[in-house]
Amino acid sequence: MKQFVAAIALLIGLATQAAAQDAAVGIWQTEPDDGAFAHVVIQPCGNAVCGVIQRTFRNGGEEYQSPNIGKTLVIDMVPNGDGTYDGQVWRPSNDKIYTGKMTVNGNALRLQGCVAGGLICASQNWVRAG
Repeated sequence: MKQFVAAIALLIGLATQAAAQDAAVGIWQTEPDDGAFAHVVIQPCGNAVCGVIQRTFRNGGEEYQSPNIGKTLVIDMVPNGDGTYDGQVWRPSNDKIYTGKMTVNGNALRLQGCVAGGLICASQNWVRAG
């Protein structure tokens, strides 16, 4: 009986974690940065979500082959269970990794990269692209 209860608790925990991840899973369009924007595919990676650059576009909407396609932009964002995530963010234009925070609300995603213990942050608002 104890094993059955433990198994049920584990399944509920996994389902809750999967539901928290589901909010972020999908294809997202970034804001333009340094003259271009991207489509980022966010999917589960272990107990977190990660986002990989799938396609890149110039500000006018023309698709182009950036050397950043296939690189991970959203790194190990662990869900907090309330639509927020904590992890890391890579900024291609300066090749730096920042402490990251992410908030998902329906088809809107806000991504922040921070330095100095979160005192200085820059953010982007993404929209669901697919």
